[in-house]
Amino acid sequence: MNGATLISTALLLPLAGALGIALAGRISDNLRETVTLVTAGALAVTVWMLFPEVLAGGRPGVTFGTVVPGIDIAFSVEPLGMLFAALASSLWIVNSVYSIGYMRGNNEKHQTRFYTFFAIALFAAIGIAFADNLFTLFLFYEILTLSTYPLVSHKGDRDTIRSARVYLGVLLTTSIGVLLPAIVWTYVVAGTGTFAVGGILEGKLAGPAVGLLLFLYLFGIGKAAVMPVHRWLPAAMVAPTPVSALLHAVAVVKAGVFTITKVIIYIFGVDFLFAEPSSSFMLYAAAFTIIAASVVALRQTNIKRMLAYSTIAQLSYVVMAAAVLKPLAEIGAAIHIVAHAFGKITLFFAAGAIYVAAKKTELSQLKGIGRRMPWTMAAFTIGALSMIGVPPTGGFVSKWYILAGAFEADNYVALITIILSTALNAAYFMPVIYMAWFMEEDTPPVKEHGEAPFPMVLALTITAALTLLFFFFNAPALDLERQLTMGMQ
Repeated sequence: MNGATLISTALLLPLAGALGIALAGRISDNLRETVTLVTAGALAVTVWMLFPEVLAGGRPGVTFGTVVPGIDIAFSVEPLGMLFAALASSLWIVNSVYSIGYMRGNNEKHQTRFYTFFAIALFAAIGIAFADNLFTLFLFYEILTLSTYPLVSHKGDRDTIRSARVYLGVLLTTSIGVLLPAIVWTYVVAGTGTFAVGGILEGKLAGPAVGLLLFLYLFGIGKAAVMPVHRWLPAAMVAPTPVSALLHAVAVVKAGVFTITKVIIYIFGVDFLFAEPSSSFMLYAAAFTIIAASVVALRQTNIKRMLAYSTIAQLSYVVMAAAVLKPLAEIGAAIHIVAHAFGKITLFFAAGAIYVAAKKTELSQLKGIGRRMPWTMAAFTIGALSMIGVPPTGGFVSKWYILAGAFEADNYVALITIILSTALNAAYFMPVIYMAWFMEEDTPPVKEHGEAPFPMVLALTITAALTLLFFFFNAPALDLERQLTMGMQ
């Protein structure tokens, strides 16, 4: 198949899968889950078939139609989008395996609806990854928001619905009220919204207007959770753990930082932004978010809320790296999307396994749990070390490139932020690791338990292994993302 056919297939597969899941759910649970796994596997294979062409410098594309003259629904595959699509499609397989164990082990209701909307969310993520212009990206960005609302509100009780409305309200308000005006302004000024190497705004916008447009993008892309546009992420922790993994690792937040990075590289242009003093605020906004969210995470007592604030901080590593505006930092931004995905999905998988097996949700309840759930807590430990940036984990690789870019730019704000946040990461993760492995249980557990169901343990073991393997086998991702820096200063 040629590139255009592969792109079309990658977009249509999740939609066809969603329909198949809905129909199969009426017949049997096993058939429904088989359709889910087959669809996820087929999508991953299709997306990865694009990798060799993009790595060789090719940019396959396809246009589905014209909305109005100059605004198309069009797709093309460049290095950053290739990385995001490969990550999302591959992790969907693992998340689906985990979901089978979680949804059955926890006796969740509305499982067919869950798998159906999960597939639609992956359709939106692939659309964002392959979007050729701002209009197409915005369209799929909104589909992702709407398709994940039923997943966040899955439990259906009053508190869950309230939190899900915060999730939906913040993301829709920022995207329609802030991001959409930024996109319209770009089309008016540049005459196009098509992503282009080196950007499309140089010579068409200057001075404070550049900073204002960048401000609209930064805070309009609410999925990146830059403070103060972050409340939706802790609110969404009412969702089942596989949804939390979707939000934090597979699609939603990755769509946010991916979009910001893509806008910086392909709409503004790194060299253009570097020469504009009005763009410097983005670095400070990201640095503040990293430190503030890390401090808040340090004060949390609930496992998932601690991980949520950790995610807010880790996302702004990507934003800060992109804001350094140096080649090594841009590579670090892209690589951190992958490293964080592997580490954070492992942490959420572990949190969900603990809940299903032991019904524990608080950090204080984890004393001695490593002896009862050694596989789960070993995976948690690996994920936590990756968030801190300890070798040999993927988090070390991305932090290395971000630090190298900061040194390249003599950017002491970024350097100090990374050092402080690394210490804070250690301060809230290491006590949990110590508690789980080296402390005794205060009281006998409510019920005797061991590990969670096998599919959950299998999934978290795979993602923990990926977190380690990415430290040693990251060359293809690095080679792909080095294409982003061609022509940069």
